[in-house]
Amino acid sequence: MSRRSVLIVGLAIAGTVLASTPAIAQPIDKGHFEDVFTSDVYDCNGTPAQDAGDISVNFVFNQRGSSAFPYYRESVHGTVVTTNLDTGGTYTNVFTSNSKDQVITDNGDGTITITVFASGGSRFYDTDGNLVLKDPGEIRLAFDVDYNGTPGDPNDDVDVPDSFRVVRSSTGNSDLSDRDFCADLVEFTG
Repeated sequence: MSRRSVLIVGLAIAGTVLASTPAIAQPIDKGHFEDVFTSDVYDCNGTPAQDAGDISVNFVFNQRGSSAFPYYRESVHGTVVTTNLDTGGTYTNVFTSNSKDQVITDNGDGTITITVFASGGSRFYDTDGNLVLKDPGEIRLAFDVDYNGTPGDPNDDVDVPDSFRVVRSSTGNSDLSDRDFCADLVEFTG
């Protein structure tokens, strides 16, 4: 068989496969936004402080398989700089987080339970830019939602009060256990 014949047969097969492949469903909702902010001055256990942040969020709602309920996924990354207004020093948190609805269970009473898997980490830097603390890990959470009779439309969903719970505690080697943020602010902005 000549090269030309092989190419024509290959293109014909590719055309047939492409023509018979179903279209991929468009997301129900997706987007990106940034939040750049400076907080009001606040009292951090006796230390005047102020936060400045730059946070970036990407999200998507998609139907998955035969589920009537859309699944949510989001990625967040950013930086929050807390300034000790007594010293002018800064305490910086650089973080990233990725979360996704892992399981959605129809409770049969007009509500669903959404189990979420989230992973990510925070790195904290002192006023000189030295890494001083880290908090990596993953966690599983769950909460209930009243979907108001419209399973495919997340726009009218309402969280069920007091339904938020930790399914699996955070993993990872967190330096933040038993620490006080305001005490850290004073220590690392000296």
